[in-house]
Amino acid sequence: MSVNCFDKNLAKEIAKELLSIGAIKLQPEDPFTWASGWQSPIYCDNRLSLSFPALRTKIKESLADMIRERFPNTEVIAGVATAGIPQGALVAEALGLPMIYVRSKSKGHGLENQIEGKLNPGQKVIVVEDLVSTGGSSLKAVEALRASGAEIEGMVSIFTYDFNIAREAMESNNVNLSYLSDYPTLIEYAAENGLLKPELVETLNAWREDPGSWGK
Repeated sequence: MSVNCFDKNLAKEIAKELLSIGAIKLQPEDPFTWASGWQSPIYCDNRLSLSFPALRTKIKESLADMIRERFPNTEVIAGVATAGIPQGALVAEALGLPMIYVRSKSKGHGLENQIEGKLNPGQKVIVVEDLVSTGGSSLKAVEALRASGAEIEGMVSIFTYDFNIAREAMESNNVNLSYLSDYPTLIEYAAENGLLKPELVETLNAWREDPGSWGK
């Protein structure tokens, strides 16, 4: 199993553009707090890219190219609710493939579906995420798809924090993850272009190594 970037030059371009539209914010001196209680020097909301047509198109085409190259046997695109749904729909349209989406849990009414759309047992599925952090919610979607008979070809995302815990989780669950950009590339770009004080780079890198203890 592998967890890797699609193209290093593209990764810097995506990081630059996500920063420029405010989808990514870096605040190491005034960190954000996650629902888990973790302190974080970064805020990432890639849904904002949907409001910028040029970037939205670049992300769509780059994800589609990545799937064509790395997962050519893909038969179905699966977006992960909620932020992965529009990205999945855009990519499915670009590739001319069926699209489904996966809820975090089954609905409590109607047919009580967790997976929406047509999925046949044995179909080869790519999971589409906008962001991978620890990998927990992404792998819950994988588990639901496998329980419904899907064969998981892999997972693609716009951005990942590149936590060791996420890499280990992907490997232990036999999932290949390919992404457009990541936290190390973001920090490198920000440092090279004067967007970060040099003395903050070390603490930003330390967060990725041990996010649960950072800031305490």
